[in-house]
This record gives sequence, structure tokens and C-alpha cells, in this order.
Amino acid sequence: MDVWIESLLAALALPKFGLSTVFIVSLISATLLPLGSEPAVFGLVKLDPALFWPAVGVATVGNTIGGAISWWMGFGAEKAWEQVTHQAAAENRALALLRRFGPPACLLSWLPVVGDPLCAVAGWLRLPFWPCVVYMAIGKFGRYLVMTAALLWVFPGQFTP
Repeated sequence: MDVWIESLLAALALPKFGLSTVFIVSLISATLLPLGSEPAVFGLVKLDPALFWPAVGVATVGNTIGGAISWWMGFGAEKAWEQVTHQAAAENRALALLRRFGPPACLLSWLPVVGDPLCAVAGWLRLPFWPCVVYMAIGKFGRYLVMTAALLWVFPGQFTP
């Protein structure tokens, strides 16, 4: 067990690979804080092209966990709203549309500007947590895969530190 933990920590070491940085930036960027994680993923892959799949995987996991945190923030905000106002929140057309599509709407969590609030609204509407997380992960994986591959195609070659 100790060998496994040491090898995991060595793989995530900041100076060596930067995967832990990609994870943290991806996690934070999936919350409501304005931060983009694509430059961190792209920069790491440009420094070491062999890290393409690990970087995309780590970024997907971090971003999905951040989306799950946003879901729980929305869930808690809705509960707090009900406790303060003693009534359920009114639904507008956008919320009704999201409720109609349900967890598959979380596939759009990869979108800039609206993706992160979408995760929070899914929690607010109390959409099922695990299906939402699965759809978030699929959407976010697709974004990292396409964005990183496209950037590598547009900017070929390896950076030398």
C-alpha cells in the first residue's frame, strides 16, 4: 500500500509533472469562480506530450468534482431559500426546461459562462446527483479531449523548458 501511495504522490508531484496543478486548476474552474483550466492542460501537454491522456483524465476528474461541488452548492442554496422564505422557489421557463431535460442537460456543463451555473441549478432543482455527475464527466471529458487535441493541432511541436 505504501508503495502505491508513494508512486501516486510521485506522479502528482508539482515540479515533475504538474498533474496536481492541473487537477486543482480544473477543480476550481468548475466552481462559480472565473478561471479557465484549458491553458494549464495545454501547457502541460506541450511540455510533455506523453502526458496527453493523464492530463485530460486528471482535468476531467478535477472539473467533474468541481461540478459536483457546484451541484451541492445549488442544492444547499435551494434548501436555505426555503428555510428563509418558508416557500419553494418559483420556477421560470429556463428552470422548467432544465427540469424537463433532467440530468442529461448536465452534458452541457462544459460550455463557457453557462456550464458552471448549470451544475448549481441542477442541484437547486434537486436533479439526481449521480446521473448528473456522470453526464458532467462525459461533457467535460469531451471538452478537454477536443480542446487539447485542437490546440496541439494548431500549435504543433514541443516546448522546451
